[in-house]
Amino acid sequence: MPMDKGIFEIQLPGSKSITQRALITASLAQGTSTLISPLDSEDTQLLRDALRNFGVSITQDGQEWSVKGVAGRPECPGTEIFMGNNGTGIRFLMSFAALADCTTVLTGKKRMEERPAAPLLQALKQLGVQAESIKGTGCPPVRITSSGLGGGKVQLSASISSQFLSSLLLVAPYASSPVTIELDGKLVSRPYVDITLKVMSDFGIVTEEDGNVFSIPTGSYVPQSYTVEADASSASYFFAAAAITGAKVRVTNMPPKPIQGDAAFVDLLEQMGCRVERTNQGTLVQGPEKGRLRAIEVDMSKWPDVAPTLAIVAAFAQGTTVISNVEHLRVKETDRIKAVVNELKKIGCNAEELKDGMIIHGGSERFRGATINTYDDHRIAMCFAVASLLVPGINFDDRSVVKKSFPTFWEYWQRLEDIIHQFSER
Repeated sequence: MPMDKGIFEIQLPGSKSITQRALITASLAQGTSTLISPLDSEDTQLLRDALRNFGVSITQDGQEWSVKGVAGRPECPGTEIFMGNNGTGIRFLMSFAALADCTTVLTGKKRMEERPAAPLLQALKQLGVQAESIKGTGCPPVRITSSGLGGGKVQLSASISSQFLSSLLLVAPYASSPVTIELDGKLVSRPYVDITLKVMSDFGIVTEEDGNVFSIPTGSYVPQSYTVEADASSASYFFAAAAITGAKVRVTNMPPKPIQGDAAFVDLLEQMGCRVERTNQGTLVQGPEKGRLRAIEVDMSKWPDVAPTLAIVAAFAQGTTVISNVEHLRVKETDRIKAVVNELKKIGCNAEELKDGMIIHGGSERFRGATINTYDDHRIAMCFAVASLLVPGINFDDRSVVKKSFPTFWEYWQRLEDIIHQFSER
């Protein structure tokens, strides 16, 4: 990962969001698809292994996965499927399992039993599927009994998670008749739905949208050779490092017009005083001179996964940053609002917890080292790695949690640290 005229250039692993959606579409297609540069992490491995239980053939050759689909007719797994803490994966599989002619039980870690699924289960019932929360909590473990997916009109609440909508969208082309999904209330994390629609379109199915109504035709996904762009959420930590240190960081496989909503993180950094360049050579962020990083007030409902990263940047900015409209962060791998605020306080930052967000009073002169509780959440570990660049003595109770989305994170991070320290000493 060379420095070119002071620029730290890095090629990051592929997007977790895109990889999981492409795995579903490729698995439903008739024929073999090739996924190029997919993310190989705990979450994607869990989904990959689960799909194999449904009869999908998935083989790996270096940076390519070959996926032979089941033409919309999954086999019966014959066993419970454990999805760890992969909330996206288990929700996608709830709808995927409805296409099989059998009963499927989906389980996960203890935290998964606190992650909502009721709106999706209710929607599946409207399509003729027996879908239930086994413990009656509206959360996993769940039991899906079906002989195929019926068509027609469905009402769905996606105010807790956009993954409910994405789950239905991905399998709807294989319903017995066209499906129309009408949203009941607001839609959170809209950019993730846009990723779903783009992947579906790339595999040959185009959804019509009119206000809060999505109309999906019946049809079949077409096998593809599909390249997965860099993970924008993972890139946020490296861009945040540039923001607080004044370094220049370029992610070479982040295209100028990425399909991931989290790529907007660099636009927020630009508002805070960073320089941003998006070219065919990648996306570059350069942080301002010390003391020039400024606070912002921002509604982050569209980009909840990078809200913790922004909170860390805000801790080193001048002024008070307000992050709002991210109440859905409370039902992620952990309650990320509470976790970020607690750990910021631990290192000496004046941070406040809101019902739907955070208030961060910037100023690093009083910061101190501490052992960060990662709460079994990959994003807590990675965002506080950013703080560790400028705050000596930050350690982590569990560095291994990054395996969920970025198994090689600490290797990449060490190279970044070495370069930043090298140039700061000049």
